[in-house]
Amino acid sequence: MKTILLIEDNNEVRENTAEILELANYKVLQAENGKIGVEIANSNHIDLIICDIMMPFLDGYGVIHLLSNNPKTTSIPFIFLTAKSERGDFRKGMEMGADDYITKPFDDVELLKAVESRLKKAEILKNEYSRDIKGINTLLEEAKSNDELKNLSSTAKVKHYKKKELIYTEGNNPNYLYLLQKGKVKIFRSHEYGKELIIDLQKEGDFFGYTALLDETSYHESAEALDDSSVALIPKEDFYALLNSNLSIMKKFVRLLSNEVQEKEEQLLKMAYSSVKKRVAETLLKLQKSYQHNNNTPFSISISREDLANMVGTATESLIRTLSDFKQENLVEVKGSTISIMDSKKLDDYLKKNY
Repeated sequence: MKTILLIEDNNEVRENTAEILELANYKVLQAENGKIGVEIANSNHIDLIICDIMMPFLDGYGVIHLLSNNPKTTSIPFIFLTAKSERGDFRKGMEMGADDYITKPFDDVELLKAVESRLKKAEILKNEYSRDIKGINTLLEEAKSNDELKNLSSTAKVKHYKKKELIYTEGNNPNYLYLLQKGKVKIFRSHEYGKELIIDLQKEGDFFGYTALLDETSYHESAEALDDSSVALIPKEDFYALLNSNLSIMKKFVRLLSNEVQEKEEQLLKMAYSSVKKRVAETLLKLQKSYQHNNNTPFSISISREDLANMVGTATESLIRTLSDFKQENLVEVKGSTISIMDSKKLDDYLKKNY
């Protein structure tokens, strides 16, 4: 049963609306003002919010502002319910992140259609968007339902890249949003003397290449397949259509971008103040977290010494010496290009104890 939070200061309107929703088999939580509504949203699992605009203590605009800035509540579908019908109020509500707008008086069919539509779109996002190319195509079709978007391509093509093949290069203009379906991809930046720094590794199900699209600039980094990889190429026009048609998608990518900035800052801080051994240990544990599929066997990864050194931010020779030290202490096993962590807990304890 879906849970709907109804925020409305008029007792009669609130009770009548709640009755309609409950008859349609929804669980309804009621709040008589915005302040109480925010408290309920923060302490309960809510599938959709219906909120009046003109209320005491905290109006509807204040409610959506607070909930939009909370990671726990930012993606909850939000419908404004109000007697105001001026164009400026519609626009302000949508600009602040409302998914829909119902004006009073309304009938039960209008209300239930709006609720069903928003819950359906939210379910598509939750279940299919982040990992499934079928879900991407479904959302592309949804985004292109407007007449001006009908000429956009409806299917993201899949391209196969060989190991060490470049997917895009620093300085080029972006044309696609990329979704890694199979394999591994490294994101790196190059120094003018040819040295590389790997700033991220992508695993199956990850989006990449979106920073330049969001900034509308050329790529500041390059992407290369670490293994034979399959990548879905989503045209930038379709990506922009998704952003413009669905606030939840926009918020998702903004959060991805924010996390990416934070990770880069942490990486730079560690490179500046951590020892090589500490950075190697942390990098190996990070690789394990990203790529281990079976927790019952030791984690192993095939990666070149040069690529691993570029992730750590050190010379290849220094990396090789550190791996040799770790091998002598039975922390890792090295066979050719394959590195195995013999005991991740021991490596983590070793990291905390010695550095």
